[in-house]
Amino acid sequence: MARPALRVDAVLVQAVIAGALSFAHLHDLADAAGQDGWKAWAYPISVDLLLVAAWRRLRSDGPSRLAWCWFIIALFASLGANVATAGFLDLANPPAWLRFGIAGWPALAFLGGTLLAHSAGERVPVPPAPAASASEPAPEVELDTVPNPLPEPAPLAAAEDTPALAPADSTPAAPAVPAALVDHARKVADDHHARTGTRIDTETLRARLGVPPQLADAIAAQLT
Repeated sequence: MARPALRVDAVLVQAVIAGALSFAHLHDLADAAGQDGWKAWAYPISVDLLLVAAWRRLRSDGPSRLAWCWFIIALFASLGANVATAGFLDLANPPAWLRFGIAGWPALAFLGGTLLAHSAGERVPVPPAPAASASEPAPEVELDTVPNPLPEPAPLAAAEDTPALAPADSTPAAPAVPAALVDHARKVADDHHARTGTRIDTETLRARLGVPPQLADAIAAQLT
């Protein structure tokens, strides 16, 4: 049985209905506050765009005070318009504070959109690696405190029969990666894959996170 070419999504239909109602309420509130004509239609567009920009910043860069602040401001403006048009305010004679808020919204929305678009995302601080102090003297071992004397060296023939020990691995251990940094790197990798369709390479991941190459290799190994 062939599937229908057009599939109606109930969630999408609900989102369209809710968006249309909120759009109309914002328009009515702006029109009642003296913003007539095309200006009354521009207000709901401005509120919705700021709400979407803040949500996109939260999804792409993770939670931050800046994104949450402007998301709550835009949500309050949209929710406030829905409540105000439900009969709680006399829109025929709007109060002075409502006129003041509607008149000042364009400047506030411009500030929020500019900060969301051009401010750098918050990076997770990378803890510095502990450095060994070169001024600390090596501990002295007193011969009198050794409980057992050192064994005498084995004969040469016995030494030849003993298999040679493998040289110790001199490869430095991978640095410890904080769990918060791994979670942030995973969000960056998912966003890169969603935008480009390809997995993020180590060099791009290092540039996005701003971490040293050795730490970037350790993070990339945990993401695979």
